[in-house]
Amino acid sequence: MTDKNLPSEAQPPETQPSSAKPSEPNDDGTMSLVEHLTELRSRIIKSLLAVVVGSCVGYFFIDEIMTKMAEPVGKLYFMQPSEAFFTYLKMDVFVGFLIALPVIFYHVWKFFLPALTTSERTVLSIVVPLSVLLFFAGLAFSFFLVLPTAIRFFMSFGSEDLTAMFSLGRYFDFMLTFVLPFGFVFELPLVIIVLGKLGLLTSEFLGKYQRIVIFMSFVIGAIITPTPDIFTQSMIALPMILLYEVGYLTVKYIMRK
Repeated sequence: MTDKNLPSEAQPPETQPSSAKPSEPNDDGTMSLVEHLTELRSRIIKSLLAVVVGSCVGYFFIDEIMTKMAEPVGKLYFMQPSEAFFTYLKMDVFVGFLIALPVIFYHVWKFFLPALTTSERTVLSIVVPLSVLLFFAGLAFSFFLVLPTAIRFFMSFGSEDLTAMFSLGRYFDFMLTFVLPFGFVFELPLVIIVLGKLGLLTSEFLGKYQRIVIFMSFVIGAIITPTPDIFTQSMIALPMILLYEVGYLTVKYIMRK
């Protein structure tokens, strides 16, 4: 006969309580703080690896990239023995970041995805790719159209006794601080449309503050430009005003329907 009063250690294995693995989410779909931090670390590492891979890809084209970068000035010089090496290195990392930017945005989107509703996921699936395209459009607009015009303007102050000699490192820093703001400026209509969709901005509000926006565009242009001249400030202020008008007209005539 079998004894029904067996000790607890003699119970069958299926009656033993099983502890959940720390890495698995809870039954209600939530995650603990440790699990969130673990996922965040994983996505940061993957984003950094994407930058490294993009830098490796850019390394094979670095000579062509540097040649293209120097086209507005024609010829560059380096004043210190290590200047050329570190400038090439910074340029390679910058190119790698641009190549990896879609991957970085993807991991940011995936990290916040579980906390979003279905409608918010639908909106972000459109906003995130569009923001990447607008950012690259701003960089391309600045580099191919605005930067050459600005360089010609600055070089026009030269004379027979005053010759321009651009240092490689200084020119790269100038180009970076000149081009990058346009990438963020081109996000302006998307920001306006999203805020209008959320009901935080109306066409009446946008139309009321048009004059203030024009004034603030030149103030922002004066703050973020590397030089204090009005020409460079206008090169940032005028696209900002135009993009604001695009967002305003979209909210007023398209989103109203």
